[in-house]
Amino acid sequence: MATLAAPKTACYHCGEVCDDTHIHTDEKIFCCEGCKMVYAILDQNGLCSYYDLEKNPGLAQKIKVRDGKFAFLDTKEIADKLIHFLEGTQRHIIFYLPQMHCSSCIWLLEQLSKLNKGILKSQVNFLKKEVTIIFDFQKTNLREIAELLTSIGYEPHISLNDLSQSKLKPYDKTRLYKLGIAGFCFGNIMLLSFPDYFASGDIQETSLKNLFTFLNVGLSLPVFFYCASEFFISANKGLKQKFLNIDAPIALAVLITFSRSLYEIFTGTGAGYLDSMSGIVFFMLIGRFFQDKTYQSLTFNRDYTSYFPIGVTLLKNNTEIQIPVSDLKKGDRVRIHSHEIIPADGILFMGRANIDYSFVTGESLPSEKTIGEILYAGGKQVGGAIELEIIKEVSQSYLTQLWNNAIFKQKKQERKKSFVHRVSRYFTYVLFSIAAITAVYWSIYDTTKIWPSVTAILIVACPCALLLSATFTNGSILARLQEAGFFIRDASVLERIAEADTVVFDKTGTISRQSEASIHFQCGALSAFEQQLLRSLAIQSAHPLSKAVVSNLPVQKLLATKNFAEEKGKGCSATIQDHQLKLGSEEFVTGSRSVHLPDTSKVYVSVNGEVLGYFAIKSAYRDGLTGLIDRLRRGYNLAVISGDNNAEENKMMQMFGQTSEVLFEQSPQQKLDYINALQQAGSKVIMIGDGLNDAGALQQSDAGIAISDNINNFSPACDAILDGKQFANLDKLFAYCKKEKPIIFGSFIISILYNIVGLSFAVQGLLSPVIAAILMPLSSLSIVIFTTVMSRWFGRKI
Repeated sequence: MATLAAPKTACYHCGEVCDDTHIHTDEKIFCCEGCKMVYAILDQNGLCSYYDLEKNPGLAQKIKVRDGKFAFLDTKEIADKLIHFLEGTQRHIIFYLPQMHCSSCIWLLEQLSKLNKGILKSQVNFLKKEVTIIFDFQKTNLREIAELLTSIGYEPHISLNDLSQSKLKPYDKTRLYKLGIAGFCFGNIMLLSFPDYFASGDIQETSLKNLFTFLNVGLSLPVFFYCASEFFISANKGLKQKFLNIDAPIALAVLITFSRSLYEIFTGTGAGYLDSMSGIVFFMLIGRFFQDKTYQSLTFNRDYTSYFPIGVTLLKNNTEIQIPVSDLKKGDRVRIHSHEIIPADGILFMGRANIDYSFVTGESLPSEKTIGEILYAGGKQVGGAIELEIIKEVSQSYLTQLWNNAIFKQKKQERKKSFVHRVSRYFTYVLFSIAAITAVYWSIYDTTKIWPSVTAILIVACPCALLLSATFTNGSILARLQEAGFFIRDASVLERIAEADTVVFDKTGTISRQSEASIHFQCGALSAFEQQLLRSLAIQSAHPLSKAVVSNLPVQKLLATKNFAEEKGKGCSATIQDHQLKLGSEEFVTGSRSVHLPDTSKVYVSVNGEVLGYFAIKSAYRDGLTGLIDRLRRGYNLAVISGDNNAEENKMMQMFGQTSEVLFEQSPQQKLDYINALQQAGSKVIMIGDGLNDAGALQQSDAGIAISDNINNFSPACDAILDGKQFANLDKLFAYCKKEKPIIFGSFIISILYNIVGLSFAVQGLLSPVIAAILMPLSSLSIVIFTTVMSRWFGRKI
């Protein structure tokens, strides 16, 4: 009878499986001492209701934060630059906390004043994953606050970019004020106009008619001179550049409507169209506000300083001193701890360096360096602490030069204007032509109808409804995409994505996640000496699979190697302490070849002709990659271009197909040149990448998408940011972007139908204020309802 396994116990704090049940308190079991400590802190301060809001809401604390990691916050120069506001003894600081994930996090972070009496108030912005902390600097300081946050599982992410950010600016409420004023005036003008509508413009009580009319004039003044000002300013700038931009027809419609209304009112020939004028401004402002809100919280233009730490450990007179990275000078000796970024180029002086350069070069596996070798800025040390001697200042380091290279500043090729711009401009020309023909006609047959008919045409048939449809459609689509984890810079990117016919992928960090690759030795266990022998051989090879083997073996003293030889794509061999070693493919080591699993690489090893077994290396690709490629292949040309070695070239060809181009060992310049060559051949290209080595290609492409497993973490300059969790839905997101044009064209048809009705009256000089007042708001409302409903309908699949 099979023995039943004992049920696994979950950590009370974070929910991870506990390897044993020895760490406990208050009958609650924890996976590590860190989780137990966080619980004790919350319990001592009466905050254990944190656990009532969510089940296992905390974060695992198995990785202990290095003591003194936030010592740089004691430096007054750094602290002063991070403070956003100060008044008396109060200081305001904003920390970015990428670990924030649920309602329990919000509750706990807003209770910080109970954990530290120097904290006066804390407020969370969950969308940006930020906490604003107001504290009394006489009772606590930045370092204590950062260490407190870290102790409860929310280590703040502080980068060099934070020092260059401008101080907290007050929220710009100008458009909000304009929207409120326009809405108030529009609503009241409509109410005051009802008597005139119902009386067909013939109110018997003259005093009431005059009162209502002049109240409408008074209410229209702030709408025209304040609320609509941004349209006039934008249109004027376009005209100065001899271009009829998208705001020009709006400004024209508002101006004509307002002028015609004043003329009618003061000449006693009518009640005017002030309700229509205020309606135009109000609905356009709603659309603009709605569209702006969808992407104002993200930063698309980021540079290397978002990746660098603020402080660095300087070694001086055998003591550690925390200084700002910007103060590093040539000749300084610094200590880089595990998983810290190298901030400036330097020579390895002490320790064993294992550097991850994937962010800079795209190379997926860490590179081991020995004393005396140069380590470049941007690499991450993934081993123990090392010491460097700086040879270049931060501003002159390799990474800074790479970022500042002209290829990363190269402007995208000249974009053609949005089809909405083009359609609205042609519509305006047609409208002017109709108005001119009408004016000529009535100048011959009845001169008294010239002014009424021409102005009625310009009021009723202006392209505002067309522009309104684009604004609301784009705003709704952008909001829906944001909900789905696809954050687009602005509406013009939607069109470029919809028009694309080629998708180019980076490999490392984009379609693959090397950090999650699994490496296991099969066919027995290696002795310590055999591991030392194999590591001494494998470290001589630059092949990524050899590097993977090195990363899987324990760090030991390297043994002298003789007669080292390597056959490209097959393996390597050497003599070490009179032992003959081979490392490589099955055919290279054993002389035979069997069927391999498609997603697993095997590295065989032999000592003195005896095969010991093999390392099974299974790459980790993003979930749903195979299905996504199959779906995208039906509508796009696909390509993979990577800075990584070509170890997985055959695998990539199998996944993407023989018709797809797969390129490896590509420099940032070569990536950019490849995208440019595709564009020169007439292709519209979407580039999907993640690191600095992709920045030039992202900039050059028609639409550059940076994929990030944390959307607020560093990503290079791009047009859109894709949440890594949504990678498998990329084809659906692209398909949704293509719905923009059909929705806008549908709203164009609705607008044209209204225009046909209005123009049929206007050209005859028969358009009354009642018809104009009904047609224009009704047209705008119809457009808003149609675009909102249709964009939600098409977006239901994502």
